[in-house]
This record gives sequence, structure tokens and C-alpha cells, in this order.
Amino acid sequence: MVRFAQLFLFALCFSPLVFDAVMAAKGYYDILEISKSATEAQLKRAYRKLALKYHPDKNPGDETATTKFAEINHAYEILSDAKKRKVYDQHGEEGLKQHEQQNAGGGGGQGDIFSQFFGGGFGGFGGFGGGQQEEEQELRGENVVVQLEVTLKDLYVGRSMKVIRDKNIIKPAKGTRKCNCKNKMVTKQVGPGMYQQFQQQECETCANVKYAREETFLTVEVDPGMRDGQEISFFEEGEPVIDGEPGDLKFNIKAAAHPKFRRDNNNLHYEMTISLVDALVGFDTTIEHLDGHKVKVVSTTVTKPGEVKKIANEGMPLYERAQKFGDLSIHFTVAFPANLSEQQKKVIKETFA
Repeated sequence: MVRFAQLFLFALCFSPLVFDAVMAAKGYYDILEISKSATEAQLKRAYRKLALKYHPDKNPGDETATTKFAEINHAYEILSDAKKRKVYDQHGEEGLKQHEQQNAGGGGGQGDIFSQFFGGGFGGFGGFGGGQQEEEQELRGENVVVQLEVTLKDLYVGRSMKVIRDKNIIKPAKGTRKCNCKNKMVTKQVGPGMYQQFQQQECETCANVKYAREETFLTVEVDPGMRDGQEISFFEEGEPVIDGEPGDLKFNIKAAAHPKFRRDNNNLHYEMTISLVDALVGFDTTIEHLDGHKVKVVSTTVTKPGEVKKIANEGMPLYERAQKFGDLSIHFTVAFPANLSEQQKKVIKETFA
């Protein structure tokens, strides 16, 4: 089940909680879709989920999945090591590089990390091609889906947004409770040669717990090139459930329409109005792009109403493909004068006769 959250406070506009930034490469926490405060258990569960999803045997011939799998393994290798994680949290990737240079040693590959986690290497896991074991069904809380409204500029340059998450958490409480209950089949003799089978619930005794409300801060990274409808996931930041794992928190991107630019996949379209004079004799002008840089638009010939001029590499950035852009198409509208004087009519007739 998916529940649409109501308890999110977005401090937008002039609030210091929101700031714009041109995004750099994804961090290790982003790759594993976890928060910086994630526990070791959450880290392991996030790795398991993503490693199974993007494993090359499960995605044959998919280069994107193979690349993603490598990133996931590398991120887990760093964050699962307490010393490396501490260095990364305090000093970032540059500090981590210096740390690894000081402690030079052979690191394992993708298969090594995966096999250490699951045991027995790729084949030992069951081989995604056949005989794959089904994952155990665990009790899991509801996913929380929140619509994240962004502008086309946000999707062009990237944006980092801090949000306040008001959610349930599980806290200790007085007393004990029944937990980890399971139904067990029991056979009972009810007469000579007569037996009856029935289900009987068996439970353990656990410390009592209760739900409480807590506010936490999350940073949502909108990367350049993301699309309308794309999801940004936070592993186990959804609704908790007693004796189970929390659901996920998912932000669904909703892009607002722009007055001048229109997006079509990785390409942009721009509506430009020119005068009749410019349409006839040509022009040399600029338009302001989404990030403020100027794009030169030139014509040395007659421009017809509805004509389209394509400018390469001035469209949207390609998601997770550095320095790659789509194209920009300029759609021309010619503004005709409302009326002409007799002298203007005479000059036009003489010119085009």
C-alpha cells in the first residue's frame, strides 16, 4: 500500500532551508538511497535490495545496470567500513583518497563484495538465470509518496532542498508484549485412532514499544536532467511497523510549466517572436537560457512564420551523463504590423514588384 503523506512542511521561496546548487557527482549515501544517519542494519538492507536489483546476471546486456551495480558495490565497500565511513563523513572523497593512499592495499572487486555479503559468489547465490531463491517475505511498513514540485530551471541546473519530515518512530515503553508470533501446525489425539490437526499461535515475549512523533531533516537532491514523474527514494524513511522494517519514502517530481521553454525528453523548445522587418532582412540577437547564459540566435535569410531553427547542445542535460546535452529548437512567430500607411504600401510594392 502507498499512503500519500500530509505531514511534510516545505519551507520554500525565501526560507534559508532551501538553496540552489549545481549538482556534483552522486555521493555514496545517495547511491545506496539512504540518509547519512543510516544504521549498519539499514545499510545492509539497502545494499541487498539494490545489489539484487542491478546484478548483471539479472540484467544481461544492460550497461546502465552494470555501471549502477559497480557504483553500489563501491559505495557499500566504503560505508560498511567504519573507519572509511568516518573519514568520508568528515572529509569527503578527497579525504578518503588520502586515507586509502596512506593505507594502500588490495581491494576486492564487485564480485568479492557481493560474495562476501551473500556468500559463495554469483553462482552460489543461486544464479539469476535459474534456480534463484525467493527472498523471505518480511513485514514491512507503508511506503510514503510525496509530490515534489520543481521548476524547469531546477531540472536544468539541479537543486538541493532541505525538508522537515514529521513521522512516526518506535520507542521503548513500559512492560512486555507478545512478539514474533508464528502459526504452528499441531496434531492432537481426540480418540482411539483419531487425530485432529489445527493451527496454534506461538509467540515470544519482547520488551514493549510504542509509536511517537519525531521531526527530522532530509536533504532531497534534484539532479540535472531528472524528468517529470521521476522518483527520488529514501530507504526505510517511510512508515515504521512494529516487528518489521519501515517502508520507503519516495519523492515524485512534478515539474511546473515554463512560460518560454518547453521540454521534450532531452530537448528544449523555445517560442520566439520577431518583427516583420527581422523576418525579411535577418537579425542577430540572444535569448537567456534557464541558467542565465546567453544563446546567440542569428538569421541572414528570410524567416518564415512557423520556421524552426535547431541549436545543438543547448537542450536539457542528460541525466547522470556529464556534459551531455540535448538540442534547443527555436520556433519563430512573425509579428505583423496592425496597419500600413499609404507611403509604406507604396515602398513595399516598389520593392517587391
